[in-house]
Amino acid sequence: MSLILASSSPFRRAILDKLGLPFDVIAPEIDEMRKDNESPFDLVVRLSKEKALEVAKTHSGLIIASDQVATFDSGENGADEILTKPGTHENAFLQLKKSSGRNVNFLTGLALLNTDTSEMQLHVEYYKVNFKILSDSQILNYLSKEDTLNCAGSFKSEGLGIALFNSMAGDDPNSLIGLPTIQLINMLAKENVHVL
Repeated sequence: MSLILASSSPFRRAILDKLGLPFDVIAPEIDEMRKDNESPFDLVVRLSKEKALEVAKTHSGLIIASDQVATFDSGENGADEILTKPGTHENAFLQLKKSSGRNVNFLTGLALLNTDTSEMQLHVEYYKVNFKILSDSQILNYLSKEDTLNCAGSFKSEGLGIALFNSMAGDDPNSLIGLPTIQLINMLAKENVHVL
């Protein structure tokens, strides 16, 4: 059965490459806007499912889909503020300035759809990063060295972004990059696809 990564992310593709399994990449075209009052958890679950189902309209096999959001710890009103992909240098600077000295939580949704059986496995992985207190010059220096405009939270933990952190906490560091690999390997094993 063919393996398909439903993603346009080069970061997810690079992680999946490490498993040594042949796969195709199909970028799903879906609306990724957050719905009114949708929690970060519900958002990553919905988008992971929708990406897999969109690719299943034209392709068959085992379809891997994932979505990630970054949030600050809940504020006084209990609402999680979602950090988006910055898109511009100015937005990246503002995100990192706001992250300085704070915890940022990452929720990464993962879906594995078997198009033969219509069975879908779902998982949400949590990861927490504690940022150092950063000066404006440190933020600007970081942004001059690494392109993070397409990264939620405006950093790359697999690159120089690691220098921004006091600590990281979670079960799978690959989830921070966008694909919870430990859970994916377990899901694939349930479909009789083994990495080892």
